[in-house]
Amino acid sequence: MTTTFPDVSISTERLVLRPFEPADIPAHIEMMNDELVTAWTSAPHPYTSGDAEEWVSRIAPAERAEGRGIVFAVTEFLTQRLVGSVRLRHTNWHTLATEAAYVTAPWARGEGYATESALAVAQWLFRDQKFERIEVRTAADNTAAQQVAQKIGCISEGVLRNAWIARSQTEDGGWTDIRTDLIVWSLLPEDLEGVAEQMADASGYASFTDWN
Repeated sequence: MTTTFPDVSISTERLVLRPFEPADIPAHIEMMNDELVTAWTSAPHPYTSGDAEEWVSRIAPAERAEGRGIVFAVTEFLTQRLVGSVRLRHTNWHTLATEAAYVTAPWARGEGYATESALAVAQWLFRDQKFERIEVRTAADNTAAQQVAQKIGCISEGVLRNAWIARSQTEDGGWTDIRTDLIVWSLLPEDLEGVAEQMADASGYASFTDWN
């Protein structure tokens, strides 16, 4: 039974999803120190060059090599600049299910990149890797992440009460941990029917179905 994802890149109309590279480190540091990323992820804060180097050289590659999932750096096709990431984790190779998480760089928000990249990964997982389920968990107040889940066709399954620790900025500019609920979303192969075409019609860019 296959227990690791292939080492691949996925191309869409506007994006290339590929493994992280050392050249991504400066943009990755800036992205991970953004206030929204700090609030809604469990990444170290402040996010240092050492954290970024560890991510690029060891943590992200190990996710795939050790069978837990795969990490994609999301880059613009035309400029090659880093605009986000998509991570698959907690992969169950018996049930062919995995959990997806996504981050968008502050300089790339409002472009639909998170939705485009998450949908491309879902298409690749279902059509090429024959997976049967993707799960997304979003903090109760993280409306941007919830909108992405809805746009790619995810169905809300319920709430995990008090299940996550987010971070909130204090008046003095520091950060404090806050407990919050998690909304659980799922995406099955049949949920994707028509989603890419609807998004292409709405946004004006072509359907993203190519990978290599």
